[in-house]
Amino acid sequence: MKLAVFVHEYREPEILDRLKAEKFGIILVQNGVYHATLKKNGQTSPLLSKEAEFYALSEDLASRGLSDDKVDPKVKVVNYEGLVDLIFNDYEKILWL
Repeated sequence: MKLAVFVHEYREPEILDRLKAEKFGIILVQNGVYHATLKKNGQTSPLLSKEAEFYALSEDLASRGLSDDKVDPKVKVVNYEGLVDLIFNDYEKILWL
């Protein structure tokens, strides 16, 4: 199964550790985009240590005053069109956490 999970808050959802898939994607939206850029004590978000492909919505980064050049290299920045492509072409199931 190819599973994508939308993360919309800065707190890390505990359920992520229990999800398994052959292809696992984490899509950072709304306040979840802070995982892609903020560092605490020089460390990136623990969320980025998961075995997954990471995406951050560019419009949500921009609306929070965050620039693409501050995004961790593990995270691919996508716009709404790219997000739709991910949902319809790359993943079979979608969760919103």
